[in-house]
Amino acid sequence: MTSASNLLLRIARRLLRGALARVERWINPSLHLGTQQPKTYRNADTCRQLLLSVDPPDPNAAGYLQFHLERLVRTLEIIPPPRSTSSVLELGCYMQLTPALTKLCGYESVTGAYFGPQGQTVLKQATIEGAEVLTCDVDLFDAERDSFPYPDGCFEIVLACEIIEHLKRDPMHLLLETRRVLEPEGLLLLTTPNCASATAIARVLRGDRNPYTFSSYSRPDESDEDQAALHIREYTAAEIGELLDAAGYAVEALFTERIAGFPETGWVEEIIEAHGLPTDLRGEQIYCLARKRTGADITRYPEFLYTR
Repeated sequence: MTSASNLLLRIARRLLRGALARVERWINPSLHLGTQQPKTYRNADTCRQLLLSVDPPDPNAAGYLQFHLERLVRTLEIIPPPRSTSSVLELGCYMQLTPALTKLCGYESVTGAYFGPQGQTVLKQATIEGAEVLTCDVDLFDAERDSFPYPDGCFEIVLACEIIEHLKRDPMHLLLETRRVLEPEGLLLLTTPNCASATAIARVLRGDRNPYTFSSYSRPDESDEDQAALHIREYTAAEIGELLDAAGYAVEALFTERIAGFPETGWVEEIIEAHGLPTDLRGEQIYCLARKRTGADITRYPEFLYTR
């Protein structure tokens, strides 16, 4: 076969792959959700300034804030203002994002939750230059096992930021309990790393690193951090959409963005595009806003996530 024939064959194969991918997206659009951007409600610089002004709650918090600052800013930008009960629940509350929920987002009632012995509540404070700006009850429980210690329909919005990737037993329990405590038409804001990012694909193709966005252990000689806080399972954006649909939510916005400091991935995106595969939703960070659907059918154990 001549070189010209080889070239024509490669072009024909590429066109066929692209056509097949487009047919698949048409047949099963739920697997290719596209990029649905939410409305932005507040100024990024204002959010950044407030986050940086809050006194670190513990010695490790400053470093965490610096690395995750832009994710936290983006999260605050897309939180809708209160419209009914003005109540918010922050799962995984560590008092860095929390003050902004009142000072910037306008919520009057802020409740925090964190992993710990069920039935205990810890009173926490946030300060700026030593002056108290927020006092918040943080309820302790296991979000994968315990019933959340709140009545049905008592929160307007629940934040589950960087939580689901740490769950090792039953992620649907968290989503269903979250749905229970949300008021009708209440919102869930979920963020999590994206294991189908261009960075993840680059790592697989090079074969030199784990494709998880974050897969490293903390050094036991330098940190008291619980190693159970490692990422158990990272998700694709399509999986997040499918999981929330199974839990009785309607996805209103689902998008990804790059995380600063990760290598350039243009070459990977060229490969993805050349094979007719979707190039959207390839950032390292997933953001999702989903609304509680009243009377929705629930799939308790989605097949893609649970074994029989």
